[in-house]
Amino acid sequence: MLRLAGRTILRHMDKYPAISLAYGDPCVTMVRGNFRLADHAVAAAPLSRTEVDGVGRVVLASADSAARVAVSLEGARLTIAALSGHDRLTLDFSLEDGDVLWGGGEQMSYLALNGRTFPIWTSEPGVGREPGTPLTDQASADGSFAGGDYWTTNYPEPTVLCTAGWGLSLANAEYVELDAREPGSLRIHVWSGEVAVDLFEGAPADLTRQLGARFGERQSLPDWAIGGAIVGLKQGEASFDRLETLVDAGAAISGLWCEDWVGIRETSFGRRLFWDWQWNADRYPELPARIAALKACGIRFLGYVNPYLAVDGPLYPEAAGRGLLAQCLDSDEPYAVDFGEFHAGVVDFTNPAAAEWFAEEVIGKRMLDFGLDGWMADFGEYLPTDLRLHAGDPMQEHNRWPVRWAEVNARAVASRGKTGEVLWFMRAGHTGVQAHCPLLWAGDQSVDFSRHDGIGTVITAALSSGLVGNAFSHSDVGGYTSLLGNVRTEELILRWYELGAFSPVFRTHEGNRPDDNLQIDSTPSLIEGFVRWSRVHAALAPYVRHLIAEARDAGLPAQRALFLRYPDDAVTFTIQDQYLYGGDVMVAPVIEAGAEMRKVYLPKGEWRHLWSGADYTPGWHDIAAPVGEPPVFYRPGSAFADLFAGVAA
Repeated sequence: MLRLAGRTILRHMDKYPAISLAYGDPCVTMVRGNFRLADHAVAAAPLSRTEVDGVGRVVLASADSAARVAVSLEGARLTIAALSGHDRLTLDFSLEDGDVLWGGGEQMSYLALNGRTFPIWTSEPGVGREPGTPLTDQASADGSFAGGDYWTTNYPEPTVLCTAGWGLSLANAEYVELDAREPGSLRIHVWSGEVAVDLFEGAPADLTRQLGARFGERQSLPDWAIGGAIVGLKQGEASFDRLETLVDAGAAISGLWCEDWVGIRETSFGRRLFWDWQWNADRYPELPARIAALKACGIRFLGYVNPYLAVDGPLYPEAAGRGLLAQCLDSDEPYAVDFGEFHAGVVDFTNPAAAEWFAEEVIGKRMLDFGLDGWMADFGEYLPTDLRLHAGDPMQEHNRWPVRWAEVNARAVASRGKTGEVLWFMRAGHTGVQAHCPLLWAGDQSVDFSRHDGIGTVITAALSSGLVGNAFSHSDVGGYTSLLGNVRTEELILRWYELGAFSPVFRTHEGNRPDDNLQIDSTPSLIEGFVRWSRVHAALAPYVRHLIAEARDAGLPAQRALFLRYPDDAVTFTIQDQYLYGGDVMVAPVIEAGAEMRKVYLPKGEWRHLWSGADYTPGWHDIAAPVGEPPVFYRPGSAFADLFAGVAA
């Protein structure tokens, strides 16, 4: 029996075993970062006998002793280890009526886990993420399961918080399933013969603080990044003229992000990058001088990098010649991953020499020394399981790969003494990425209002990731994925501006098919909207500095689920389409096409409508929300009340 927060959460009995063992035979299929995992498992006999071994551990055994498992509790860590060679463990934790569960890392579709199962395996999220809908089914029609599902995510994590006042986090990197489908039970199934579970007690905010402390000190955002928008353009030299037009229009701009600084590759998916991480002088002539001129005007230049090397680029043979790439199982040849119309090698970060080479020779010399002040550190999800690494089992390393990738970026930045000055951001993650990565972005949302892959998912992503130790999140303003005739509307971009302005970082993206889609400078109204909301974001900088300090000192994320402040208000437990921005602002973005009103829940306390100045009582309200006035409220007694009132003036 295990008691936590005054509750029995693990009770093993003959008739109702809480711990069980099995042998597994896994099958892992990957197509361009989309995974399907299956297991032909053979269950062991029930663990019906209890013993104590020679070192004081409790041992559960089957009647014939063919299955045996040791259970120990040291401090706040529960360890369960098979002694009989079994490689699958299942734990059934007890819940009571009304218990609500959150966690699972960065989830896009559901903040509460109850009623569903969540596989913990980093992957591409998919397009549409809703089987049975045209976009998702068409994306998966080639057998790639590229449409995804509600649980597919770049950043899963085996961490769970409960309204009953307890939390748990597995130290395992292997494949895990969090299964909350059955009332009264949380089943955790692990593809391993040993499981280590760290246990926590406290209210939701206390659990979030403890988890943040477990994962490591949070990185701060650089001050320059919160003083205006970061404009994403990828039109080569023409990007600078487009930027100047926005500046002349009065926009507050802190950075220019040109992911195509390395060159481009046109594919059927859209305009992609040339994966060789150094300046492409043909696409960006005189770039060093351009970067210096921008910086003199207070605008930083950002680029792009990921942990793979295109086989047709000049860095690939250098890495291959040094033995820095993952290899095929049956030869010493580098393993080539199919990324859709081109292949790339995997820099093997289990090899210390490879990690050091990438941190110093690629990010250090070719990016930081070149003048970049930030970048998108993309991917990290694609590690196949049928390759050979310098060290370790790919099945265990797959979920660790985003963490290793984050460590490489952080090492490079630290080597130049620029931690806290450079802005780099990731979409992939797992347990431990929190200590290295300063900023998440929510991935490649579709350019629409769809329930499982559109604008609304970035709110759920920020709230769920914030619960497990990630202080700051943001998104591609305007969305990214445009396929099968799905393109941006002006309304979508205007609504995404509103959401981006009330995020720690406001960064736009042209998407995978920029020529087919509206851009922030495509129409006068889009330019006008961008200017306005970039200036709102800049005006909120003093408040964001306060949120950065709170993240460091109090361990709370900038964008917060309502129950972090109101743990006794059950209404807040499943709200995932609005958020507290710090402790003093309530933001309820409009995430439905054509909507000019939405329901907003205001917890106890005083609330003032940002745009009208009207005061509202706690409870549900229908709030007018025309384009340009998303429902935003603030506390009249806040130390920042004058700042908020000035934003609306």
